[in-house]
Amino acid sequence: MDKRRKQYDNTSISALKGPDRVRLRPGVIFGSDGIDGCSHAMFEILSNSIDEHRAGFGMEITTIRHSDNSITVKDKGRGIPLDFNPVENRYNYELIFEELYAGGKYSNEDYEYSLGLNGLGSCATQYASEYMDVKVQRDDFLYELHFEKGFNIGGLKKTPVKSKQTFTEITFKPDIEVFTDINIPLEYYQDTIKKQAIVNKGLRFILIDEESDQRFEYLYPNGIMDFLEEIAGDDEMMTPVLYELETKGRDRADKPEYKLKAEVAFAFTKATSLIEYYHNSSFLEHGGSPDKAVKAAFVHAVDSQIKYLNKYNKNEKKVSFIDIQESLVIVINSFSTQTSYENQTKKAVNNKFIQEALTDFIKERLKIFFIENKEVTEKAINQILINKRSRENAEQTRQAIKGKLSGNVDATNRIKKFVDCRSKDIEKRELYIVEGDSALGACKMARDAEFQAIIPIRGKILNCLKADLNKVFGSEIIVDIVKVLGTGIEVESKYAKDLSKFDIDNLRWSKVIICTDADVDGFQIRTLLLTLFYTLTPTLIEQGKIFIAESPLYEIETKSKSYFAYNDHEKNAIVGRMKQDYKVHRSKGLGENDPDMLWKTTMCPETRRLVKVTPTDEESTRETFEVLLGDDAKNRKEFIEEFGMLYMDQIDEQ
Repeated sequence: MDKRRKQYDNTSISALKGPDRVRLRPGVIFGSDGIDGCSHAMFEILSNSIDEHRAGFGMEITTIRHSDNSITVKDKGRGIPLDFNPVENRYNYELIFEELYAGGKYSNEDYEYSLGLNGLGSCATQYASEYMDVKVQRDDFLYELHFEKGFNIGGLKKTPVKSKQTFTEITFKPDIEVFTDINIPLEYYQDTIKKQAIVNKGLRFILIDEESDQRFEYLYPNGIMDFLEEIAGDDEMMTPVLYELETKGRDRADKPEYKLKAEVAFAFTKATSLIEYYHNSSFLEHGGSPDKAVKAAFVHAVDSQIKYLNKYNKNEKKVSFIDIQESLVIVINSFSTQTSYENQTKKAVNNKFIQEALTDFIKERLKIFFIENKEVTEKAINQILINKRSRENAEQTRQAIKGKLSGNVDATNRIKKFVDCRSKDIEKRELYIVEGDSALGACKMARDAEFQAIIPIRGKILNCLKADLNKVFGSEIIVDIVKVLGTGIEVESKYAKDLSKFDIDNLRWSKVIICTDADVDGFQIRTLLLTLFYTLTPTLIEQGKIFIAESPLYEIETKSKSYFAYNDHEKNAIVGRMKQDYKVHRSKGLGENDPDMLWKTTMCPETRRLVKVTPTDEESTRETFEVLLGDDAKNRKEFIEEFGMLYMDQIDEQ
């Protein structure tokens, strides 16, 4: 054994002490040492002020986001008791700000439905701060404390005051030595404080942002009912309803009984969806018990109602929660005197009794609601069945599309009339998409077979912007083009997210070149191909992989040589230089050109003209495609009336 190694014996065990318990392991308390953990430290201080309101004291909380990343939270509650505690024989400020698992909420009935019951928040945040200043006014005194990096500096300062006003004000700066990032975004403050206003009816929150010099105010006099009406708006099928539960129970026979209160507010909508859970005012990002209760209760109640109304088709599958969720806004605001949180970050609760009580309560209330509100019930059930059948149809489409697009392009999976090239070097390989069989034949003879491949368009290509996925992928040529590309597709679908498995690294070509005749039909095909790429593989356009091969509009022929012009300006310039007899021929279609001419003008890398297709910006590109090829015929007509004359000369030339 290497004697230089440190011995592992009874002296090897050590314990973190004081502030180091948090400063060296912030993730244990706050969930992470990054911005999420830092944000949660702020929420711990805010939670204490909210708990004071829940105990019946203070109707306003002010939060200040200072420019230097420090934070102030001030409430108008009773003020934290900081003076000497004869029971504990210590100052209360030591217990609250310097001792983990200490506080006034363990056995105090004022705080039975409290956000913070673990006695960790104030102390842990103080330990994780560069500094913390505490001001409390109560009992005719102003109490002041100052902490630096977890340690109190100067003890408790106590000054008599004549004002009877009470408050607690805490200013602290999260320590960059503890957290990797302390610049909590304004959006976090806005979202967090708004959520707390929603579930604490009548509590006014003021947010001041020094950086932007903005002031925000949040107040929901009727709590979650106000919020539901705000979310549902004109999309609701009904006025939101609110049900209140108050009961007692236990998670296990040998566990103590505890109280549970809950507000359940919901409404059925045509399309709006929102599900949010709060427990003891804490937003449950991951749900837990309330989420399981809602899913079980709504599926049971809705399924029973569909059966009662005889709305299922023969052999139709049972409704699932995803179908209900699409037309449901629901907020549950629950409170319990015993709570099993997932961890200190309080993003889920796992109490068995809470789940069971809420499930039974919601089932029973829905049963009564369906009986008493037959017209709304009929509308809601019909909409839920529409959601269900749309999802199932989309799933069938997804499976069909995946089947069509799967597999490699090889001898066992041939693509009709596709002509590959010999090179396997992606950096060299080019794919020409040409117009019809005659162009295929001409380009096949003209190309360099080492690196140029060709696929012809057979028949009219669909407008992918207007057609649904079933029609799009019912088109053999579209499926073939996507297969030849090799990337997969980019499709936004709430039912078929895994359909969008686009991977630019799987592109089999350095260039994808659209090669059509220089006439109206050719321009239309070119536009429809660009629409295909914009709709199904927009990244190819963004990455500069799509090109247009310009074919000459005129051939100016002399006895010794032929010249090619790609527009009228070039033709006039060439003719103006001529000092011999010449003939001007209007360009033929690609299929009628001889191989040498086609190679020189359209396919030879040294002499051809390629135009790279690049979007200006996402918004203007989208608007252009929507105007020219979307469903809004009225907008398109107005566009043509305003700008059509700019292109009339081009139409006349054809």
